[in-house]
Amino acid sequence: MQSFLSNGYSIAYLDEGKGPPILLIHGFGSSARVNWVNPGWVDTLVKAGRRVIAFDNRGHGHSDKPHDVGAYRVAAMAEDARNLLQHLGIARADVMGYSMGARIAAFLALGHPEMVKSMILGGLGYGIVTGIGPWGPVVDALETEEPDSIADPIGQMFRKFADQTKSDRVALAACMKATRQAISADDLATLRLPVMIAVGERDELAGSAADLAEIIPNAEVLDIPKRDHMLAVGDKVYKAGVLAFLEKNGLRSA
Repeated sequence: MQSFLSNGYSIAYLDEGKGPPILLIHGFGSSARVNWVNPGWVDTLVKAGRRVIAFDNRGHGHSDKPHDVGAYRVAAMAEDARNLLQHLGIARADVMGYSMGARIAAFLALGHPEMVKSMILGGLGYGIVTGIGPWGPVVDALETEEPDSIADPIGQMFRKFADQTKSDRVALAACMKATRQAISADDLATLRLPVMIAVGERDELAGSAADLAEIIPNAEVLDIPKRDHMLAVGDKVYKAGVLAFLEKNGLRSA
């Protein structure tokens, strides 16, 4: 992966393919490789004629991992996305985020609407308004030195994922404390770009995709059958739906 400096932090990214650009923003505890490369998203989009840019959020993957909670304000993480596009000389791009990445994508679209052609919110429905959680047990699970003592099932899931990916757990706990910032329904109603909301039918974390679509003009819903929050990411229905969404909106290369 390449890297660049964004407001003092080194941010790792990949840039593959040619054609209309699409920016991919991964979820909490993940990375560009885990969220987008390994499940086949990068290959799928490159083969569809897209230039694919994906980066490791601060605190994740090969990017810098500050331990200061203040470093993980969602607006600051959205600025990393904006700065990357500017670094690459990209004025506008389609943007897809998953879970925390979807929240970051929404902040990017609200803060810099001129830079976002269309947006796919994966793994996050009405929870973007109400907040999803509670996340206290997840923070506790990340910070404890005794993983066998973790009783909360969501905490167990995220701790296991963090250990599998050899993540910096202190950085992730700081990120979790800061990035649950909700977005008001009134703000979301101001969006004037094509939006797809893609959520697994068995996702108990995201909140209702249909309820979110009622708020956002020009939004549509993609229900991902028989998938929960973790398993929806690489689903073939999800991929097909995104490609159809991009083509329908005239955003696929010729």
